[in-house]
Amino acid sequence: MNKKLIIWCLMSSLFVGTVQLAHAEAVDKYWQGMQKTYFPNASLEESDAVKITAPQRAENGAQVPFAFSIDYPMTDGRYIKAVSVIADANPVPLVAVYRFSPNSVKAEVSTRIRLEMDSYVHVVAETSDGKFLMNKVPIRAAGGCGGTIGGDEALARQVAGKMKLSVKSEDATPVRKAHLLIKHPMNTGLQRDLVSQGFRPAFFISKVVAKFNDQVVFDADTYIGVSEDPNIQFPFKADKPGTLTVLIQDNEGKEFTTVSDVLVN
Repeated sequence: MNKKLIIWCLMSSLFVGTVQLAHAEAVDKYWQGMQKTYFPNASLEESDAVKITAPQRAENGAQVPFAFSIDYPMTDGRYIKAVSVIADANPVPLVAVYRFSPNSVKAEVSTRIRLEMDSYVHVVAETSDGKFLMNKVPIRAAGGCGGTIGGDEALARQVAGKMKLSVKSEDATPVRKAHLLIKHPMNTGLQRDLVSQGFRPAFFISKVVAKFNDQVVFDADTYIGVSEDPNIQFPFKADKPGTLTVLIQDNEGKEFTTVSDVLVN
């Protein structure tokens, strides 16, 4: 992510946060500016094809269940190319960008995100022929990006990057569902250490790439809006036995890999 863009997002979100403190629920008047920032010169079409599953009110702003599914063909000639998730009122609104291909079978993801305050969350899907489909949902939440955190930071860094990967089949089809659990604090850079009261530096997973038999089936750029210990589920096509390999990278350049055998009935 461009450093100037991050700075702009942080500055603008401070203004947004100051205004929103006076409101009791999510407002949708910041999207126009964000649309120009993230999708300049693009024409976005509101569409029911973009389906979002999320709670109206989150029990915990740091762990908000969030899923999307795009009702769109996934063929060689026509497919969803990328999906951006944007939480309007977050300090860094861009939560993640997920990239797909026909090998993905479906453009869908189930995960958990952070929300600092009541916010609309926009999901924008870009098609392979350059169209942009969009939908949104309001979510009541608080404190997901800031606040104080405890625990041993050194220990958290020591175990960061450990993964659990499992793969399940969907009926008798070649569609498989990957379930990835990543041990990582996903520090936002806005959280104060409970003891020292100083800000812990941003430390988060920035890249997730999954390959089945050396073909990319899932590719994501992730930012501080993804929850601690990321939980990501995504589908892919497996019409023959093979190996699913997942590589992750954090914002400090460290890389971690895990694999899972994939069987075909």
